[in-house]
Amino acid sequence: MKLDLIQTLAFAGIVLFVGYGIRRLVPPLARYNIPAPVIGGLLVAGLLTWMRSLGYTPIVFDTTLQSPMMVAFFTSIGFAASLRLLRVGGPQVLIFFAVATLFAVVQNLLGAGMAMAMGLHPLFGVLTGSVTLTGGPATGLAFAPLFEANGVPGATSVAVASAMVGIVMGGVVGAPIATRLIERNRLAVAKTSPARMETPLATHVMEEQLGDVPAKAPPGEDEESFVLLQSVVLILVAMWAGSFVSAWFTSLGVTLPGYIGAMLVAALIRNLDDVTDRIKISQRVIDDIGNVALALFIVMALMTLKLWELANLALPMMAILAAQVALIAAICFWPIFPLMGKDYESAVMSGGFCGFMLGTTANAMANMRSLVEKYGPAPRAFLVVPMVGAFFIDFTNAVIVTLFVNVLK
Repeated sequence: MKLDLIQTLAFAGIVLFVGYGIRRLVPPLARYNIPAPVIGGLLVAGLLTWMRSLGYTPIVFDTTLQSPMMVAFFTSIGFAASLRLLRVGGPQVLIFFAVATLFAVVQNLLGAGMAMAMGLHPLFGVLTGSVTLTGGPATGLAFAPLFEANGVPGATSVAVASAMVGIVMGGVVGAPIATRLIERNRLAVAKTSPARMETPLATHVMEEQLGDVPAKAPPGEDEESFVLLQSVVLILVAMWAGSFVSAWFTSLGVTLPGYIGAMLVAALIRNLDDVTDRIKISQRVIDDIGNVALALFIVMALMTLKLWELANLALPMMAILAAQVALIAAICFWPIFPLMGKDYESAVMSGGFCGFMLGTTANAMANMRSLVEKYGPAPRAFLVVPMVGAFFIDFTNAVIVTLFVNVLK
């Protein structure tokens, strides 16, 4: 049975909610922040792989919409790259961001070096470096075709496996590291009510500090519908203009993933609006649209995963990932902890750093929540970590990975 593009999208939506249902029924999946799109997509991939081994190909998908969904998500990340927001966060955000960017580069150097030592293409090590660890499953799936085209067989399967290991380890390692720092340095503070422990995420900071108030709807128009329409059009315009930017880079011989141009255009629009306040972009709505696109993109990408390609790559991948986990754990002790102030908040930030540099921002937030529930509030950590982990590092990581691909291809 062959599904057309609309049927494939609808099927992906159903699989997505199956993933949410499974995560609700299996608590460890939620505890380790395994994304619902990954759960549902891998379930379908596993079933189709099993049926393929029996000689059946029951469903063929039309993944035409997969790439536009991916570009739409990364375009929403571009709209979050506000220089004014970076300044609002203060020096600690800049320091934390700089360290995260530096060690995203180190992750790739470590991975490429180990891959070459094992006789593999150096880009295999980059794929198991910042692409899937700092970047997470979305960045891994987005870059996988580029890595496959440049000499990494089974790149999509490797990307998913690496990202899943990173997510689990980011959740397992982060909180114990921070706990060790807190208790060894006797940094615990008095426990207070959990209801006041979490400072709003960076999107909320953007709304409160940057005046992120959406433009008013014309008379007779529904406010929410107008803001949604405005946000969709902004994303589409950035994607359209971004395609020309990407084509220009390609003409210069620079290898880029499809979304880089759109990210750059979105960042330009965001910062122009910060200065002029003419468009009044609603980052919250942009983020919501991006998250919908991300969920559907991941499901569609995973449904066609070739799991059998992992067989010969599992051991070198696990060796590189073990080294990556050790690297990030060491960085949390030094330089993150002393650079961020060597106090209680710095220890909580270390746990968050481990979460998003190995897994996702959800891992970082879960690590920090577990710490503040035991030791007390850390409002500065809940401002700095998500601002860097949810927005800025994704932007610079895409540039870093693109540079490595062009140097090592």
